[in-house]
Amino acid sequence: MTAAISIWRGTSSKRVKILVIVISLLATLSLVRMWADVLDLTSRGTISAALGLAVPIGLAGLGGLWAERAGVVNIGLEGMMILGTFGAGWLGWQYGPWAGLAGALLFGLAGAAIFAVATITFGVDQIIAGTAMNILGLGFAQFFAQVAFSDAPGGGPTQSPSIEALPSFTWSFISDPLVDLHREGYFIVSEIAGFVSGVFFRLSILTVIAAGLFFASGYILWRTPFGLRLRSVGENPHAADSLGVNVYFYKYIAVLNSGMLAALGGAFLAIASSGVYREGQTGGRGFIGLATMIFGNWRPGGTAAGAAVFGYIDALQLRDANGTAMRAVVLLGALVLFVLAVLALRAKKYQTMFALGVISAALISWFLVTTNLPKEIALVAPYLATLLVLAFASQRLRPPAADGIPYRKGESK
Repeated sequence: MTAAISIWRGTSSKRVKILVIVISLLATLSLVRMWADVLDLTSRGTISAALGLAVPIGLAGLGGLWAERAGVVNIGLEGMMILGTFGAGWLGWQYGPWAGLAGALLFGLAGAAIFAVATITFGVDQIIAGTAMNILGLGFAQFFAQVAFSDAPGGGPTQSPSIEALPSFTWSFISDPLVDLHREGYFIVSEIAGFVSGVFFRLSILTVIAAGLFFASGYILWRTPFGLRLRSVGENPHAADSLGVNVYFYKYIAVLNSGMLAALGGAFLAIASSGVYREGQTGGRGFIGLATMIFGNWRPGGTAAGAAVFGYIDALQLRDANGTAMRAVVLLGALVLFVLAVLALRAKKYQTMFALGVISAALISWFLVTTNLPKEIALVAPYLATLLVLAFASQRLRPPAADGIPYRKGESK
């Protein structure tokens, strides 16, 4: 009974912290919107676009999380995503979008199986094997795209014919009234209205599936005996083996899941985002997914938050015709860094506080002396934001203890 009360109190305290963070972010966004006079900062179109851009990155990050929780560093996620885009394009063009999803999963599974055999069974260095997987995935897709699509109607050596769209829906009775409320410009209220209206606007069924996979992963990995065993393999495989856990089995399961999740992210790009397979479609999102996983501290919720941040910034720069929205992002970043500097001061981390304060002051100065952001800078803004967040979040990160360490049954540590 006492343990149950303790768990409930801990969960309640965590929820309060999350609520405070969410309200603080909404208030900050509202202040930035009012100061910069950019209504599109939290509009329905921006939030809807951000969701679509965040999903493939989040799925890649979730795939990396599964592998690394079992102690395997999978930097081959980019190659597995590429295989997923090709599988979705090849089968989706011929048999429809659901067959395309199945094709993506099969190709991702095949890529993950090759990677797993190399790293888990034969002990090949995980970084080298992941790099080889990226090269293999790219080369495979390029070669077979020329074979499969060159003579197809509407296709070509670098692009598949069009793929039928998956179901998507808009709840107009919720979304449309909230758009009108968002335009009123009320403090925080408009931000909430913009977010909710964006979530229910042109929502792909794949986005719903992706959200379900995040919740399912969190439950399986942290609430079930299977998840406990898998995570124990990533923390101390020798101890897990001594307790009867089949270390190789759990590593294989984790890596195979990792490949399928990354490939599902590739399928989203091919089916939901563009309706075709196209060479270079992933654009490094597998690597960015790894960054969001690290930012999220190897947790599903944190990984989703990291993907959402990247997707949001990317959506703004794609929708920003004159640079005013990205200028507002500069101000937003300055305010967030200022808050982090204050928190670092309270924690007596003076070097971190000084660095954050200097960057925050520089960004605010930049905001004040410019009227718009150059497009060249806007294009790299999502990547700069990712690097900045990782640089200052590294002090609180804790990867699985045996992450990246090869395991051999019967050998000592």
